[in-house]
Amino acid sequence: MKSNPFETLYALDDMIYQRVLNAALERGGDYCDLYFQLSTSNTIALEDNEVNRAYRGADVGVGIRVVVGDTTGYAFCEVLDEKSMVEAAKLAAAIAQGGKNIDAQPIVVKSAADHYAIETQWSDVGALDKMPLLQQMNTRALAADPRITKVRLRFSDSESHVMVVDSLGGKTYDYQPMVTSYIYCVAEHQGRKEENYSTIGGRVDLSYFSEAKIHEAVDQAVARTLILFEADRPSGGEMPVVLGAGSSGILLHEAIGHGMEADFNRKGTSIYSDSIGQKIAPDFVSIVDDGTLSAARGSISVDDEGASSKRTVLVENGVLRSYMHDRISAKHYGVEPTGNGRRQSFRSMPLPRMRSTYMLNGPHKKDEIIASVKKGIYAETFTNGQVQIGAGDFTFYIKNGYLIEDGKLTQPIKDVNIIGNGPKVLKDVSMAADDMFIDEGGWTCGKDGQSVPVSIGMPTVKISSITVGGVKGPQGN
Repeated sequence: MKSNPFETLYALDDMIYQRVLNAALERGGDYCDLYFQLSTSNTIALEDNEVNRAYRGADVGVGIRVVVGDTTGYAFCEVLDEKSMVEAAKLAAAIAQGGKNIDAQPIVVKSAADHYAIETQWSDVGALDKMPLLQQMNTRALAADPRITKVRLRFSDSESHVMVVDSLGGKTYDYQPMVTSYIYCVAEHQGRKEENYSTIGGRVDLSYFSEAKIHEAVDQAVARTLILFEADRPSGGEMPVVLGAGSSGILLHEAIGHGMEADFNRKGTSIYSDSIGQKIAPDFVSIVDDGTLSAARGSISVDDEGASSKRTVLVENGVLRSYMHDRISAKHYGVEPTGNGRRQSFRSMPLPRMRSTYMLNGPHKKDEIIASVKKGIYAETFTNGQVQIGAGDFTFYIKNGYLIEDGKLTQPIKDVNIIGNGPKVLKDVSMAADDMFIDEGGWTCGKDGQSVPVSIGMPTVKISSITVGGVKGPQGN
């Protein structure tokens, strides 16, 4: 077990945890847990060749949850002393009471695999260590093309120490690092202005930012921006759409993944509520939610209920095999938790949430897929989108893409909406390539007012038909 700041800095111990747990269970309950969190964050922003913002944040507290059947009592406090925690525990007990009269079990440390590839904690890295990275990004972007007139950079790192102690006697601790670097480029040409960005990062340390990685990220931001001067809006209508590998996984995440979170199914609001064991996609489509990918933004060694992270197969060869479960939904369905109980902070209750959600490789090649389309579009990067979770209806905004004409990528396109239904799109996947990768963008998922970091991934995929919002009449097939 790594050095635990809750015990070294705040002098907490197993006897204190047991007294707080017993206070939470004094009016009865089936289960109780304590979620401790100590987090710090740092941000440096550079614009017009100089630092224009720099700030640091810190937060500490504990959330106390009592579960009785389907009822949850929750309270938190921001002072880690026994008196304050017992008061919060009694409040949680007053919200959820009844059931069995139980005492907390003796505490035993639970170990878990470490999925974060770091050697130096972010608390040991100063601002002066980060500035050369920002300066290198800024210089390279401005020198890339005379049309690049402004560069905005933001470098944000954070670390969170979390510990979960539960009434069954489990105690887990995890150190969770995170860093995200945003590169925004503004370009001007013949009276027009365009802007775009790229993002890199993950659960990594400073050594991740090699010269090659910095060059790749900057060049991507520049290319995404400059191509917009050549881009136009295509004709609209129903047509084949090829989703590019990587960031197209946002459509999989939003329009399909949320429907596989167990709470929506337990409550009957997801279209997949009665679909376990049923065919929902072609044979070559398999989808996983994985919390164990090394250094991925969505990876966690343990979830926010203390369950070890794991790789969960959601769809196997087109068949829905599992939902994503937290402790409550797993008990409802009579299965084991999948390590998907996540929360934004100690102020929030855990919910079934995605981690790194992606489609596995298919049997086709990218060039083969593009060559199969006579008239359609290729979606490369996405920005905003809206999804109706229950039915899966969606609208997504394509920032970068291309027309496909006679099996070739031709005219760059931009400002395009695609409109459809996630479960239907999954059934309409007609080809999937062997080029899946996890996108390194700074993706954050919102649900019930809580935001958590996630990763997305996708191979190149062909959807036989999606509605494309364009400027003219139907383009045809």
